[in-house]
Amino acid sequence: MFKTVVTLFRGSVAAAGEELEDRTALLILDQQMRDAAAAVERSKRTLALAIAQDQHEARKLEATNARIADLETRAVAALDGGREDLAKEAAEAIAGLEADRDAAMTARALFATEIARLKRQVASAQARITELDRGRRLARASKAVRSLRRSGIEAARPYESTLPEAENTLKRLRERQIEAQAADDALVELDAATGPLATAEKLAEQGFGPRLKTTADDVLARLKSKRTPTD
Repeated sequence: MFKTVVTLFRGSVAAAGEELEDRTALLILDQQMRDAAAAVERSKRTLALAIAQDQHEARKLEATNARIADLETRAVAALDGGREDLAKEAAEAIAGLEADRDAAMTARALFATEIARLKRQVASAQARITELDRGRRLARASKAVRSLRRSGIEAARPYESTLPEAENTLKRLRERQIEAQAADDALVELDAATGPLATAEKLAEQGFGPRLKTTADDVLARLKSKRTPTD
């Protein structure tokens, strides 16, 4: 008897914990998505700053190359005029400018790598947030449906409550299992968005192999094939 009481107590605690988790899960998800969106905005600002700095280095590099070309022309003219002293002075200035040019080129290469990384990061994060938002809307709808069903059970007449309650309890248990599996599948899909499947899809878009996902063009072609031929 004591063992049975303990088992019932543990079951009640577990059920209460699951109910609390269900009530707070959407609130937690909302805050996590706000935090994720804020992080994406920070990444966008970092990306914009990197692009601006790269553009600055590009303008600096262009101006340096122009100055190098101008000084080289003047140095050659000085040599032709017998002024090797001026040509040497110009050569020293050109050497300094070439060092600036090399630094600017290195900086641009670094910015190009960082910009490409940030673009991939932002695009991936935005896609995952979009997918999470869809899941959140479905979760809210599911929660509303469960609330309506619980309200219906509570409003049922006493003599009708036993069997419907048992049936609905079983149904909710099954729905929870389905939702858990759906959540696992969604996580797998999110992980696949940046993995080998995503790479395969990108190759397919370039004509290397069949598509893995249906596109709008595929759907349009299918719809056209179903049209009734007209004379």
